[in-house]
Amino acid sequence: MASLFSSKAALPRLVSYSTRVSVPISRCRCTGRAYSTAEPPLLTTSIPAPHNGRILVLSLNRPSVRNALSVALVSSLNSTLAEIHSEGASGPTRAVIVASNVDSAFCAGADLKERQSMNTDQVQEFLANLRGSLKALEALPIPTIAAVSGTALGGGLEVALSTTMRIFASTATVGLPETRLAIVPGAGGTYRLPNLVGMSRARELILTGRRISAPEAYFLGLCNRLVEVLPEEGESMEDLSRRARETVLQEAVGMANEICEGAPTAVRSALKAIGRGEDAENAAYNEILTTEDRIEALKAFAEKRKPVYRGK
Repeated sequence: MASLFSSKAALPRLVSYSTRVSVPISRCRCTGRAYSTAEPPLLTTSIPAPHNGRILVLSLNRPSVRNALSVALVSSLNSTLAEIHSEGASGPTRAVIVASNVDSAFCAGADLKERQSMNTDQVQEFLANLRGSLKALEALPIPTIAAVSGTALGGGLEVALSTTMRIFASTATVGLPETRLAIVPGAGGTYRLPNLVGMSRARELILTGRRISAPEAYFLGLCNRLVEVLPEEGESMEDLSRRARETVLQEAVGMANEICEGAPTAVRSALKAIGRGEDAENAAYNEILTTEDRIEALKAFAEKRKPVYRGK
């Protein structure tokens, strides 16, 4: 099995990019950028969604420590997610992408340098805030997508596990190495990972603490899509990492746009029903029967045109 995922093995050829890709997004909020030389730990960008509303991209932004999870970063994430939750079911945000503004890493896990200065009570408070943030991310009533092209370790992988779907570039490396640091996954790894890869494989990954490549992660069912990013002749590792980050973000934006082509009311109802049994499905279907979006879909079909959904 080891040879199957070696660097020489062929990758599943789902999407292949060999040229530089630009990401057509416009930054709508970047707290502190215009007023301070210090970069905010979380950047928020907005992209118009099909029909109406927006897709939000939340980019982790601590380049000096590979996006390690600090008190400030978790606080920013928590505040942003609270704002999205406050919009309600009919709010303007149609999908959320969690990405990185750092080429080499999605998130390296907890900020261990900051952790060294904490006492036990402060560590517990930090963990409570991180767990709350990831529960808030998981509980959003809209689709969420993690775009991963570099390392996602420990808490960094736990962030990705909290999203609805995950897209990995072939350059990504992920893992839960906590047991090698004399701790255990503390922000959902022990129960979210088994939901994706099964109990047996989750035990092996957590107990060994080993890092796995993106192709193996795709094979195990840890990510939904694997984007192959091949090195170009003469390309440096830095340039490859940057291109991989841009490419996986582009793929995530494409997936979000594809989802948002559907009716907002139907997407929310389907997301609420998936995996929850017959009663949940029946309730979701009944919920959308009288929506304006459903009526518009029927009219558009009769008139042989594309529907224009308004999320009502």
